[in-house]
Parts: sequence; structure tokens; C-alpha cells
Amino acid sequence: MSKGFNGIPGNLQGMMKQAQKMQEQLQKVQQSAELYTADGSAGGGFVTVTANGKNQITAVQIKKEAVNPEDVEFLQDLVLTAVNDALSKVQEHQKDEMAKVTGGINIPGLF
Repeated sequence: MSKGFNGIPGNLQGMMKQAQKMQEQLQKVQQSAELYTADGSAGGGFVTVTANGKNQITAVQIKKEAVNPEDVEFLQDLVLTAVNDALSKVQEHQKDEMAKVTGGINIPGLF
């Protein structure tokens, strides 16, 4: 077995370098993911919600036509659907970006 740096076997040293490189890449992906935003909508665009990469809702837009005081439940459903749509898009984007770095390996706790 060949000796690497400080007596660490060459194979292990190479693996450690790869792991460190992957960790740096993951940190960059996480930082850029926080800047990502996605819009979700419902009711044919009556309600639009924007979410960021931190899974926070940053904007809600409701068209006047969606507001009916006699049917508040309908508006509530539209908002809920739009929020879930936006968050789903953010999470899917994060998953795709992580897969580029990890080669599709699921690493728990990253996102």
C-alpha cells in the first residue's frame, strides 16, 4: 500500500480530497439555492405566490376578481394551492441542483 501525505494511504487521501471538494460544492449550491425564487399560481392566475430558496413566502398577489365575500373558502383554497405550488417548485429546484453535485445520491439533511 502506498503512503500518501502524513502517512495516510494514497486512496484515502484522494477520497478525503474528493469529499472536501464535494462539501465545498454543496455549500455553493446551498448558498445559491437561497437566492432562487419560484412563483406558484392557482385559479388560472387569480392568485400568485412567490417563495424563495429558504422556503419563505415573499409575495402574494390576489386579483380583485378572486375576492368574493360570499365565498371566502374559495379564496383560501386558491391561496393554499398557490403557496404549495411555489414551495414545491423551490424544493424541486433544490433537489435538481443537489443531484448535479451528488450524482443523485440522497444525503439526508441537505435540504
